[in-house]
Amino acid sequence: MTSLMVLLEAAVDYMPIGKGIAAIGAGIAALSAGIGIGNIGKNAMDAIARQPEAAGDIRSNMIVIAALIEAVALFAAVICLLAIFL
Repeated sequence: MTSLMVLLEAAVDYMPIGKGIAAIGAGIAALSAGIGIGNIGKNAMDAIARQPEAAGDIRSNMIVIAALIEAVALFAAVICLLAIFL
């Protein structure tokens, strides 16, 4: 029981550091999503330039993948914000 109390006290002492790391994690999640969606757009434009008749299929796939990346980034940001405020 005593070792549990020591661990709990140590966790309270490092709480501000954990909140700062959670904030950095939210920023990294947003930055990573921006980079990922940018790469999707770049590659989609290259594919459309090579094969213009497939533009509709490429565009629809690009939108679906971008939405999935955005959902994962939003989920990561919400988890980081929960870690900061709770």
